[in-house]
Amino acid sequence: MKKQKEFIKVDGVTKFFGESEKPTLKEINITINENEYIAILGPSGSGKSSLLRIITGLIEPTEGEVIFDGKKVTGVNPYASIVFQSFALFPWLTVRENVELGLKAKGFPKDYTSDKASELISLIGLDGFEEAYPKELSGGMRQRVGFARALAVEPKLLCMDEPFSALDFLTAENLRTELIELWTTKRMPIKSIIMITHGIEEAVLMADKIVMLSRDPARVIAEIKIGLPHPRNRKSPEFESIVDSVYKVLTKGEFEHPAEDKIEKVVKESIEKPIEIPEAHIGVMSGLMELVDDNDGRMDIYQLGGDLMMEIDDLLPNIEGITMLGFAEVKEGDIIITSLGSKFIEGETDERKDIFKDQLMNISTFKVIMKVLNSKKSKKMREEFFTELFAQYFGKHSIERIMDEIIDWGRYAELFNYDHDTEELYLEEG
Repeated sequence: MKKQKEFIKVDGVTKFFGESEKPTLKEINITINENEYIAILGPSGSGKSSLLRIITGLIEPTEGEVIFDGKKVTGVNPYASIVFQSFALFPWLTVRENVELGLKAKGFPKDYTSDKASELISLIGLDGFEEAYPKELSGGMRQRVGFARALAVEPKLLCMDEPFSALDFLTAENLRTELIELWTTKRMPIKSIIMITHGIEEAVLMADKIVMLSRDPARVIAEIKIGLPHPRNRKSPEFESIVDSVYKVLTKGEFEHPAEDKIEKVVKESIEKPIEIPEAHIGVMSGLMELVDDNDGRMDIYQLGGDLMMEIDDLLPNIEGITMLGFAEVKEGDIIITSLGSKFIEGETDERKDIFKDQLMNISTFKVIMKVLNSKKSKKMREEFFTELFAQYFGKHSIERIMDEIIDWGRYAELFNYDHDTEELYLEEG
């Protein structure tokens, strides 16, 4: 077998943003070969887009380096193009002018620029729309223009940042199929593709290899090679088996953190270090548990997501919440209801709240809140205080969302209450 030629090497890349003490990316190591289509998969906020920008030279790593085609990336890479999810077209330019933009910026002759634009507009199926403006095009047509513009400068590397996420299902499916056909038939003059996605099926459908990231900070937790020929059948046992294996790795990465990331038990003044509360909603968690319980208390997470038509970014945080509360555990890609979870499901409303309350008192974040509230004579504390306190641990970009979940969980369990007028958390008297 002919050995593949190394094209890009991401070597020990770590990235800190601002004054944060915690990196967004930590010691990322990835090798991408020529003629390889890579999908980078991970939860929202895991740093996927930041990694893509480091690879293309749009931002610099704090530590580590990127070697592109044998040379270290030290600035914006002129041999890489990016397709964004938001189309990023200039509304005052026609389809042709948008496609020609990069060629003109590089100083190509007018005749070459015009001929190349026509060739690409034909390639991506927009003949007859050369003089149309973006506002006259559908979302799928606008994204086709984005692809044409990215390909116009004949890049060696094509990068795509969730390029299909803003499209409706059928449009996205058609565009995926056409892109894969262009790639497999070598009609695009590129050596490799990197695609950022949070869709597991999309990654398995398109890529040769999936690189999976954990979050907070992002690390490479696994690489899975996809040995299926194109076109791929979503319903085939082989396809479903690979999707299932990706779910298993991601759930393991979500809930079984490396030892160095485990929460320290005590911080100063004997207050335990708070842990991040996932974006898990009580009604959704209860519904998921009831569905799993109806299936003998165990379900394949991939099957569960398919049955509910839930994306991974919606499903996994709710599963993480269920496991954090001790109502379920995750093993080999399956979610399994615990005896406590069964007791919660079978209980009446008050009994459910009591169980939920008991479990919250095992979570350090809620222990911190209760310690603060109980230490106050008024038994009240401004939400702003907890927002600033927890932002030190969770980061300012997600703290508002986390506080919303904390308040919802606490109020449901009647652990504490919340006054919307004064924006205070408080304990009921008596």
